[in-house]
Amino acid sequence: MTNTAQSFHDKWHNNQNLAFEETSRIGSDIYQWILTRNGFADNAALTKFLSDKKRILDAGCGNGRVTNLLQQYAPKESQIVGVDLVAADVAKANLAKLPNVEIHAHNILEPLSNSGLFDFIYCQEVLHHTEDPRGAFLNLCQSLNHGGEIAIYVYKQKAPIREFTDDYVRGKISGLSYEDAMKAAAQITEFGKRLHDLNMEVDIPAVDVLEIPEGRYSVQRLFYHFFMKCYWNPDLSHHDNAAVNYDWYHPQLATRHTLPEVLGWFADAGLKVQHQHVDFYGITVRGKKA
Repeated sequence: MTNTAQSFHDKWHNNQNLAFEETSRIGSDIYQWILTRNGFADNAALTKFLSDKKRILDAGCGNGRVTNLLQQYAPKESQIVGVDLVAADVAKANLAKLPNVEIHAHNILEPLSNSGLFDFIYCQEVLHHTEDPRGAFLNLCQSLNHGGEIAIYVYKQKAPIREFTDDYVRGKISGLSYEDAMKAAAQITEFGKRLHDLNMEVDIPAVDVLEIPEGRYSVQRLFYHFFMKCYWNPDLSHHDNAAVNYDWYHPQLATRHTLPEVLGWFADAGLKVQHQHVDFYGITVRGKKA
């Protein structure tokens, strides 16, 4: 039995508003990252995409931050449903005042037959924390309406030293309590902050054996991409940055994937891929049910 459910229970119940406002703040790094990886140039493009989506599911909604974002840009009459295994109560409290939003406790590995069909399913930063990412994805696809679309984001396999460090640190702290794990995450966060505060960029030649492509990187992002996750976002508090690093290192279930593998899931589900995006951190794919 892994600690993953407990990890996220502790994360969300101790950080109920984590990144909530930043997710919806136009121009923020988090807002821009969500739109960019999903192929939307701006909020107008997201609004256009959602314009014919009458029922929307945020599968694995956490504290409801993306549920809130979707509700803002979906038609007023659209029904937005959020489900989460461990934080449904947190999302429900955060979204209590929003119309046409309902939140339920649910495991996405189990059928959603009582929830009806959806025109759009958003499931990002979630599947890789399940015991069966492909199975959870195929299960969600059963709830797609004809012509409906599902958009997922999963961790990608990273450069070898980054993969080693991720597994090493996870092995060290995944057995710790929330409080002790956050202390370790705070040290990692301070490391990332110090690198960020150098405010330096370096030109790096390709190092093929370490899977480092040639390019210009800030010092912090050079470490972040290829050596260890040391997240730092100056728009968040030190504590909230530490919670993001905790999110990566504490859950034992954190699988990494390849684009061909993920595209295979969509083929298995009989979905036509509409958009795909791969960055240093993960794989985003959106597919449509014929």
